[in-house]
This record gives sequence, structure tokens and C-alpha cells, in this order.
Amino acid sequence: MTHVLIVEDDGELARLMQRTFESEGMTARIAGSAEEAYDLLTDSVFDCLVVDVNLPGDDGYALCRTLRERSGVPVVFASARIEPDARIRALEEGGDAYLSKPFSLREMLAQAKALMMRPEWRSEADGAVLSVGPFELDRGAKTLGKDGRLIALSPREFQLASVLMSNVGTSLSRDALLVKAWGAFAEVEPQTVSVHMSWLRAKLEDDPSSPATSGRFAAKAIVSTCLMRTVDGKGREAPDVAARRREPCLPCWRLRSRLPSAL
Repeated sequence: MTHVLIVEDDGELARLMQRTFESEGMTARIAGSAEEAYDLLTDSVFDCLVVDVNLPGDDGYALCRTLRERSGVPVVFASARIEPDARIRALEEGGDAYLSKPFSLREMLAQAKALMMRPEWRSEADGAVLSVGPFELDRGAKTLGKDGRLIALSPREFQLASVLMSNVGTSLSRDALLVKAWGAFAEVEPQTVSVHMSWLRAKLEDDPSSPATSGRFAAKAIVSTCLMRTVDGKGREAPDVAARRREPCLPCWRLRSRLPSAL
């Protein structure tokens, strides 16, 4: 499901905007100030932000500048400012689109949808079910299955799997995973990503407690379908259809090295 954050200090307008997004099957949360937005962005992940420029405390520009240090999530500015260069400044501050108040709610919705259709965001915002190799992830039901068997995951492990499966064939740095799975302002150490990745990988392997005893064919499956791999120190990626032709992740390489060469 698509998640939108509305940063608007006019409560009545914010609720109208919220209902507009919800009528399209999206979830929308409201922050009345940049400070409230920072709090929500600390532990939640959003697909798009609609930000008023004139906010109490930090204005919308300051919010966007801070956000751009960590995330490229689409930002639609909404403002009643009438300066000739207001639209230009909004784009220079990191915004992706600009709406002049009063604006049409249909136009707001169209702007947000268009931004979320960009390739770098579309795969994570659209589609309830993702399939990669033997894995099938259902965002609506919050489940991950392997060969038809459900795998019990924590909410964070599920979010990590969702991000990886939405970015098949793309290397993701640890910082990028942190932003996408924890939130743009999450106050956690980057090493936390590695720990959760190891937990997720263990659940996806056929027999993580004793992989070498699972047999040569199960071992080959682990090597070829391992969902997370370290890629040249740049980050983590989910495999594409050519994954079997590339080097396996380090744990899988160690496993394969202990097996007969016939594998």
C-alpha cells in the first residue's frame, strides 16, 4: 500500500487532502509542523510527501533540505506565497513539484501519483504481490512464502525483504536500506541493518542450523536463490534471473566449498 505524509498546519485542509488520498486506496498521515514530520519520518517510511511551505518553526524548505540529506522521496510543495520565484525556489530546495494555493485536490493527487510512478519509486509503491524465484511476497497480507511455504518474519524483516524484492538486480547500500526500511530519520546504527539482514537470510535458507547436512541439491538451491548478497562492498541486492551465473554470497560460498566438486 502507498503511504503519503501530509505536512500542513491548516487542519481542515490537511483532512481534506487526507481523504483525497484515502479515496484512492492510499494511507495518509498528517503532521502539523516540520517537527512532527521529523518524528513520523524517524520510524515510518513514506512514498511521497506533500509539504506546506509556511509552517510553524522550520518551514517546508528547511524540512526538504534536511530530508534530501537522507532520502530522495518525492516532495510536492504547496504554498500560498505569491513571489515570482516561489516555484523556482521550491525546486531549488529539493522539491519535485509545486502547487499554488488554492489548488485543486485532483491536481494534487495527479502530481503525487505522477511522481510515484517514476521507476525509482514505482516498484515499491505499486503491486500487492511480488515474486522473485521461489519467493512470493504479499504486501497486503504481510507474508513471505518460499515454494508455497510461509516464512515467519518480524515486521522489520518483512520490510527489508519487500525493499530488496522491489529492487531486483539493484545494489543497495546499507544507508539506503536504512532509509527505505526504517525511515529517513531513523535513530539506529547502520550495523543494525547487517544484523537484521543476517536474521532474514537465516530464515530464507533451507536449514540454517546445519546447512551442510541438507544434501547437495538443497545446498545448490541455497547458493542459487539466496536473497541477499554482498556486492563488491557497495551494498546488498536481490538476484535477477542471471543470479545463478554470478558469485554467491560469502556464507553460501563457504557452504559450497565444503561440498563435493560435482556441485
